[in-house]
Amino acid sequence: MTNGINAERCTRRPSQFQFSIAGRIDFLNAADWDHVTRDGSIFMSRRYLQNAQDDFGDRIVRDFAIVYESGTPLAAVATQSFDVCGEQLMGNKTELISRLPAELRRRSLALLKRRVTMCGNVHTWGPDGVAFAPGRAPEKIWPGVADCLYRIRRANRLHGQTDYVIVKDLFDVDKLPASELAEFRYRSLETEPNMVLSIDPNWQSFDDYTASLTKRYRAAARKVFKPFAADTLHVGPIDDLDTESDRIYELYQSVARRADVCLFSLQKSTLPRMARALGDDFIAIGIRCENELIGFVIVVRDGETAIGYYLGLDYDANSDLPIYHRLLLAVVEQAITWRCKRISFGRTALDAKSRIGCQPVDTHIWVRHRVPLVNVFVQQLLKNVSHEEPPQRNPFKNAVQQPAENS
Repeated sequence: MTNGINAERCTRRPSQFQFSIAGRIDFLNAADWDHVTRDGSIFMSRRYLQNAQDDFGDRIVRDFAIVYESGTPLAAVATQSFDVCGEQLMGNKTELISRLPAELRRRSLALLKRRVTMCGNVHTWGPDGVAFAPGRAPEKIWPGVADCLYRIRRANRLHGQTDYVIVKDLFDVDKLPASELAEFRYRSLETEPNMVLSIDPNWQSFDDYTASLTKRYRAAARKVFKPFAADTLHVGPIDDLDTESDRIYELYQSVARRADVCLFSLQKSTLPRMARALGDDFIAIGIRCENELIGFVIVVRDGETAIGYYLGLDYDANSDLPIYHRLLLAVVEQAITWRCKRISFGRTALDAKSRIGCQPVDTHIWVRHRVPLVNVFVQQLLKNVSHEEPPQRNPFKNAVQQPAENS
């Protein structure tokens, strides 16, 4: 915990760092950005950011920055600033709100409206808002990132007064270096864990994966596969996302509408554009019944990590067929094909993902309110925030399998 004197010193004085800040990734020094993000997430790459920077241009203000010291690039920062209203926070609970009297509903939702500057990406999970130059100690650069976020927040006041600055999502390996943010009145919050499946280097095929499961879980996997042996069902890549964009979007929306919280759902053009931008690091896998698409999942290769990204499915068909579970196993197949070391499945459906071998990786965000006094209440609030705990399960024959790696 930082003391008041240190916090005042950090937040009231400029740091020794310099900054290049722009509203478009194209306006920054490309070589410096590429150098700093070389070992970072694919979602911090210029090819991804150039593709995504115009999404929700009327609702999300994006900023990109490079942090320098004596002319040397040390870190890259990508932020999104936007208003969060009650309807977005309620997600699939909006029906409950709609039952309230009109005036009470209006006042209740108005109280929930806040403006957020997020260091990260609302559509991804993981450390997708900051990247540090190779060989540099992050704990020495986080103060520069905090200074950079302050400057971005102040520069965006014409778009609205920012209530919260959020740095997301940091794994346990990042937590200690990022503790430098406490000196700038940020508070840490543990969120739902990221479910990660560690890929055994001995798995050369999907059959090797199933062979590593205990009898019970191997039988469960075979049960998932059994219906898809029918001639009317087919599982395979979707070659042309543009042609099938309407159906893909329909299936995606059927899942998004059920989410507890969905700040900004993907647009119809998002996935086809991502496919073009990411090339061989992107694949869409579909399930068809008599040539009709009834489910899909997106897998993104992020270095040595395969990310089970967004999916969509026909819930009527899913009531008769294990579409969701087949899509999870399709991600495992693809990760083994890519020779990845791990799969990052995100924070939903913890039970289903634990059944295929995923282990939880603790995930944190750092939050700061612009009013120092309110930060005291934020700190107390965060102490009382709880989240769903993943089940303790190991479906592999080797009961002492290593915990999941940070992705």
